[in-house]
Amino acid sequence: MAIITQTLKKETIRLLKENFDSSENKYYLGIGRSNTWDNATDTPPIAENTAVEERLYRNALQSVKLISDASFIIPRNNWSANSHYSAYNDNQVGYPGNPYYVMNDENQVYICIQRAKSATGGEIVSSIQPTGHLDGTTFRTSDDYAWKFLYSISAGDANKYIAANFLPVKKQGATTISSPAADIEQLAVQNAAVDGQIIGYEVVSGGSGYTSTPTLTIHGDGSGAVAIATRSGSEIVKVEVHDSAGSTSGVLKPAFPLGLGYTNASITQSAAGQTTDAVIRPIIGSKGGLGADPRNDLRSDGIMFSVKPSGDEVDGDFVVGNDFRQVGLIRNPLVSVGGSAFGDDTGNCLKKLVLISKSGDFVIDETFSNTNGAKGIIDKISTNGLELFFHQDDETGYKTFGNSETITGATSNATGGTHGSTPNVSAEVETLTGDVLYIDNRAAVTRSADQTEDVKIVVQI
Repeated sequence: MAIITQTLKKETIRLLKENFDSSENKYYLGIGRSNTWDNATDTPPIAENTAVEERLYRNALQSVKLISDASFIIPRNNWSANSHYSAYNDNQVGYPGNPYYVMNDENQVYICIQRAKSATGGEIVSSIQPTGHLDGTTFRTSDDYAWKFLYSISAGDANKYIAANFLPVKKQGATTISSPAADIEQLAVQNAAVDGQIIGYEVVSGGSGYTSTPTLTIHGDGSGAVAIATRSGSEIVKVEVHDSAGSTSGVLKPAFPLGLGYTNASITQSAAGQTTDAVIRPIIGSKGGLGADPRNDLRSDGIMFSVKPSGDEVDGDFVVGNDFRQVGLIRNPLVSVGGSAFGDDTGNCLKKLVLISKSGDFVIDETFSNTNGAKGIIDKISTNGLELFFHQDDETGYKTFGNSETITGATSNATGGTHGSTPNVSAEVETLTGDVLYIDNRAAVTRSADQTEDVKIVVQI
C-alpha cells in the first residue's frame, strides 16, 4: 500500500505558505449565508467537497476581509503536572498518545529528549515544569525528565495564533537589533543545533538471561554518542542518554553525550550472561538537529490564517445586525465591474436593489419578490429602508429585477417600487471569481456594530 511521505506533506503546506506570502497573491476571509440551514434545528451540515457546495457558498457571500497573518501550526499541548510525556521518536507515525513536546506557563515550547522511567522501566509522571535553559542545551529536571528549549511564542503571535487546539511554530529568519526578543532567542537556538545527534534509545525487546548490566557501544557514521543500560532481573528495561558519571536523577548532568554526524547507528553489547540480546534502536534527531527547524521537530502539517473583522469595518462592508453561517478562504477575487483584481482590505459581496418608494418596512432575512417571479433574500437594509442588500440561491432562482417594478416582502408584506433607471447595483466583489480554498459550515453567528470576530482558519494536509 502506497503512502504519502512526510516530506511531501511538508512541501505541500510550505508551498501554500509561500503562495500566501507572495506579493502576487491576496487571501481573503469570506463570510456569508444569512438564511438558516435546511433543518428544523438550524444545525450546520458537514461541508462537502463538491462544485455545488462551492457555488452555493459563493452566491451567499456577504463580505470579504483581507488576511495579513498566517502561521504554521502544531497541536497544542500545555504542560500539566502528573502527566506522562513521550520522548522524541524518529519512528513515530503522527503524534503519540502522550505528547512529546509542551508549552509551559510562559508560552515557551520544550521538546522532551528523555522521559523518566523507574529502575524497573516503568513510566514516571512529569512533576516539574520545564523552564529556563533558553540557549537550547539539553537539561534534566528533578523528576528525571530531560528537555530542550525550542522557542518562545511572542505576545503578538500568541494573540494571533494560539487557539484551544493549536500553537504557532516557525523557522526564524534573519533578525536585527530591533527584532522581538523571542525571535532573536529562537535564531540563536537554531544556529546552535547539532546535526546527526542520537536523541534517545528505544528498547524494542529486553532480551533474557542477563546476570549483569552490559556495556553499550554505539556504531555508525557519527561520533561521540554514549548510552547506559539499566537491568531489572534478567532483562534490559531502559537505555538512557548519559554516561555513568554523576547522578542519573535530580541534578543537571555535566553533558548529554548525544554525539553528532550520525545518519545511521547501531548498538553492540558486552557479554553479560545474556541468553538473548536485547534489541535496542538508536533514535536520531531530525535533519539539521533538534531546534534547527521546529516545524520539522514538531511535525507541523498545517497553517492557520488569522483575521479579526471589527464591526461593519471602515467602509461599512461588513453586515451588522444579521448573522452568518459560512466561513471561507478565497484567493485573488476580482471586482464586479471591469474584471481587475480586487485589492481593498474589505469588500461587499451583496447585490443592491434601489427603491424609489416603499410602503411598510422590509425586514432582514425575508425573501422578497416581484410579479415576474424574481426573488432575493435580504441580508442588510439601509438606514432609510430604500436600499436592500441581498443574495440569491438555488431556491430563489437567479432572475434579475427590472426597472420600475413592484416588489413585496414575504414576511413583512412591505411593498416598494424599484428605481426607474438603475435598480440593480453590482457588489464590489465578483463572487464567482477567485479560488475558494476552504469552506466551513457553522452555527449562526450574529454580528453587531461593537463586535470583533477572532476568526482562525486551519488548513491541514
